[in-house]
Amino acid sequence: MSIHDSNKALLGPFRKALYDFDAKALEKAVSELFADDATVHLAHPFETLDGPGGLIRDALMPLQAAMPDLERRDTIVMAGRSPLDLDWVGCCGYYTGTFEAPFLDIPPTGHQASMRFHEFYRFDGGKVVEFQALWDIPELMMQAGAWPMAPSLGREWHVPGPSTQDGLSIPAHDEAHAQASWQLVSDMLAGLGNFAEGGVEAMQLEKYWHPKFSWYGPAGIGTARGISGFRNWHQIPFLNGMPDRVGTLGKGNLFGDGDYVGFTAWPGMNMTLDGDGFLGIPPVNKRITMRSLDFWRCEGNLIRENWVLVDLLDVYNQIGVDVLGRMREFNKARR
Repeated sequence: MSIHDSNKALLGPFRKALYDFDAKALEKAVSELFADDATVHLAHPFETLDGPGGLIRDALMPLQAAMPDLERRDTIVMAGRSPLDLDWVGCCGYYTGTFEAPFLDIPPTGHQASMRFHEFYRFDGGKVVEFQALWDIPELMMQAGAWPMAPSLGREWHVPGPSTQDGLSIPAHDEAHAQASWQLVSDMLAGLGNFAEGGVEAMQLEKYWHPKFSWYGPAGIGTARGISGFRNWHQIPFLNGMPDRVGTLGKGNLFGDGDYVGFTAWPGMNMTLDGDGFLGIPPVNKRITMRSLDFWRCEGNLIRENWVLVDLLDVYNQIGVDVLGRMREFNKARR
């Protein structure tokens, strides 16, 4: 068994404890999985938590209190080594349950709700030493009818797992296969950087993306279909608002496993919010960073699906907008 398959297996008890949400099993799994001094990063407003114990106490338990029948559903579990010589496991999926009590003051609905997650675990010596994760909190706000910011340009819906339904059954790690997928996505990302010199045509999207590809963006941006949808609902507004954006591909962690590629960095981009503004935000001419955690599925020699989460609450926070505070003001009269 490769180290990458072994690391995925080590994550199994933790995932199982969250699938059934067994608090005792969760504590045991976390104590066995994480190093005591592991760094734990989570989306705004959680930020850097007090180690693995903080992940349970300050994030997972409050979520379970809001959804007493909480259940974790993974759709992708992949692993590999990045060019930085670091070993990662990436998990994509969603938490779901009956939304019965407030979470971060988001009003409950009494109905089943779901919240997407992208979680990356860095392993060293059989232990998780770093955790980077985004939870799509705006998605939960939208389901509660409590999103106080601009509406999405793309489609908001329950984002599916891989169309091939094989995200949990990736074959034993094959380095040649993983490298081919990695190279395709790496070349595509490098092509995106050509925008500054030659505009959208220089990116050569048709060279890398399947004609029927789906881009599953975060709540607040939404899903886009095909190159025209991607450009209209995400890329053009994004580049118009932040034309000097620079990715940290060389400093981030891009790794492949079968047809899948994952990327994590904390943060993953930096840019100036100016130009035409973004997501209804005026051009504040302020330098910001952006956390974006991503998964791609390759099909043949093209990218067919891309799951993207962006910490939008952190973006707003950097320009002095308290989205959760606005939500509380807008929903004062709700009972």
